[in-house]
Parts: sequence; structure tokens; C-alpha cells
Amino acid sequence: MQPMIDQFVTFVYTRDLAASAEFYETILGLPLVLDQGLCRIYRVSSDGFLGVCASADSAPEPRGIILTLVTDEVDAWYERLLTYGVPVEKTPQLNPRFNIYHLFVRDPDGYLIEIQTFLDPKWPR
Repeated sequence: MQPMIDQFVTFVYTRDLAASAEFYETILGLPLVLDQGLCRIYRVSSDGFLGVCASADSAPEPRGIILTLVTDEVDAWYERLLTYGVPVEKTPQLNPRFNIYHLFVRDPDGYLIEIQTFLDPKWPR
């Protein structure tokens, strides 16, 4: 029998924890669930979390990483991001190859943030 996995946390590094906190807490509105001083952990969904950690030893490595937030409200997120003056890399649009509707922005350290909805009815909701 396979052991259970109860939660999922992705950790990324930041050069400026205050700027990242402003982005994730104020702009994206993610609830802070644990402040560890040099790491702040946010709830993204019921069992999914994002940890943002300041580190003098590890610089941010945004290349090849996409943090995808899944929602049915891509257009509403687009409007919210514009309200906060967040530069949008790719405006909301259909991606027929993957059957998704999505947009892209970057966080203060250059991590690519995708906000998308799956249009495939097989995607679990």
C-alpha cells in the first residue's frame, strides 16, 4: 500500500522578501499561513502552498519554472493585476494546443506566474 501525501509545498527563493510579500499577499491576495522569518508560506488552495524564502546562499532561479494558479476567473485576475500595475507578459488568450485559457505575469524575482483555466472537461474540479 502506498503511503499518503497530504499536502504540497513549492519553495522559491527571493532577493527581497518584502517585495515578494507585497506581491503574493497584497496583489495576489494569498493568505499567509506561516511566517518563519526568512520564509513565508502561503496557502494557494486547500492543500497546496507556496513558500517564498530569502536566502543569501541561493539566488532566485526563475528559468524553467512556471507557478500556475488555476481558476475559472482568468479575466477577473487580469483586471486585478492591471489595477495594481503589474506588467502582463501575455494577455488572457486561448491556447488551443493545451485547451486552456490563460495569462502570464512575473513576480518581483522573475518567476513566471501563469493564471489559467482548463477547458478540458476531464480536468478534475
